[in-house]
Amino acid sequence: MATATQRKELTEFQRGEIIGAWKCGIVEREITEILHYPKSTVHNVISAYKNNGLEKMPARSGRPCILTERDNNHLMRVLNENRRTNIKELCEEFISSTSTNLSSITLKRHLHKNKIYGRIGAKKPFVNAANKIKRLNWAKIRKDWINEWENIIWNDESRFGVFGGDGRRHVWRNSQEKYEPKCLIPTFKSGQESVMVWGCFTKNKLGPLVRLEGRITAVIYIKILENNLIPFINSLENNDNYIFQEDNAPIHTAKITKEWKENNNITSLPWPAQSPDLNPIENLWNQLDRKVRSHKPLPKNKDDLWEILQKEWLKLEKDKYNNLVNSMPNRIAAVIENKGYPTKY
Repeated sequence: MATATQRKELTEFQRGEIIGAWKCGIVEREITEILHYPKSTVHNVISAYKNNGLEKMPARSGRPCILTERDNNHLMRVLNENRRTNIKELCEEFISSTSTNLSSITLKRHLHKNKIYGRIGAKKPFVNAANKIKRLNWAKIRKDWINEWENIIWNDESRFGVFGGDGRRHVWRNSQEKYEPKCLIPTFKSGQESVMVWGCFTKNKLGPLVRLEGRITAVIYIKILENNLIPFINSLENNDNYIFQEDNAPIHTAKITKEWKENNNITSLPWPAQSPDLNPIENLWNQLDRKVRSHKPLPKNKDDLWEILQKEWLKLEKDKYNNLVNSMPNRIAAVIENKGYPTKY
């Protein structure tokens, strides 16, 4: 059985041939025989030129879209309620709430047409409404700080896992929505086998890296500061000018910890909750993690991991942590622009 061939559009030159021949007084039948174009094509080109002055055929309408504007608006409402849904669940939810029946493939094409794609979700701590306001106010107070950041001792604990899966999840978003709250993947504590460390640094100097074992109480935390923070402060020039940054973990805010810091003339920087994007040491942890992951073979146990962590920590380049501290004004501006919600940092 013969199959229909798809109509092929004429080029601008070919349409010009037909119109030129017709202008010279050649009839449509002869033009068809001379140029070997279908009779209907010759007629349509000439008619379009005679009736509308068109030397180019109007674009075809194409297959009508299965989703109306109303359907599209409803789809976006459904999607905005849960950006972490998969395409099958989204399609089922859309069909159940409308009279439109379509496949998941068609739905995905429609999302792509609107520049919405499935992307790996950025992981950020959950920021509730109260913490959002506190973060925003904290940033506004310090929006004019420039040189003040050079006198901060940044510190934190971090956990490095003996590697398994990366736990990545997809969300539906466009290219501008990576750090929108609805497109983030909230992070929580993990039971993965790991090594926990404490570290600190300033803009111009890297501090010690300490391995932490077991449950860390306020008493143990004070010992860490006595044995590591105090010697580090003493090694700094103009060490009376430095302010100690730490988050609001219970061991940091315990009464005995506060008393110890007062007795040792250590001034703490007030800190908003759920704000790792404001602490540049988090970026150092990420750099350290990448360096460890680049090792061949990868560490197989906690002792191997700790050995590599120590070596790679000492190899961190000075310009890296120098630039991280220099980024603080931009971090502050990003928090303000994002109204207190997590930022790209």
